Amino acid sequence: MIELGRLIRDLIIRFLDWLYIPFAGWIPRETFRYGATGGANTVLDIFLYFLFYNFVLGKNIVHFGRIAISPHIAAFLIVFPITFTTGFILAKYVTFTNSAFRGRKQLIRYGFVVAGAILINYLLLKLFVDIWGLYPTPSKLIITLFVVVYSYLMQRYYSFQTAAISIIRKRGSVKS
Repeated sequence: MIELGRLIRDLIIRFLDWLYIPFAGWIPRETFRYGATGGANTVLDIFLYFLFYNFVLGKNIVHFGRIAISPHIAAFLIVFPITFTTGFILAKYVTFTNSAFRGRKQLIRYGFVVAGAILINYLLLKLFVDIWGLYPTPSKLIITLFVVVYSYLMQRYYSFQTAAISIIRKRGSVKS
């Protein structure tokens, strides 16, 4: 099973590195891999959400005793653990392969960053749509761009810490 995982990882990395060739002079390899794996995971998330919402749940409310969950939230709750897992695996084994952190520490930090992304999405959607009165879809597109940048920086500098931050450490504590 481990060998199969390594084979799949190596095939994904080779494929992404082949796709990276035209972009080599423009963006770092790690950034390209993040965009490719994150984009693929986002497509998987949307596809699974569509399947669960429309076909598995049939757009029906899900009842757990006295608790009723709307179908769009239930679909999110079902799909989230799947794409959280695939996102972490891709980040750990394909994108941020130079991290010195152990897997458990990476996973916990990854979870905090994802929770932050969910919170940012929620708060900014409330701000853009409910307070400023903007349309939901364009608001979500703008917010997604912000969250992608946030997620990349947090994953790179916090969850997996692959960026060269030793310069900051050598200078001493960061002034606020």
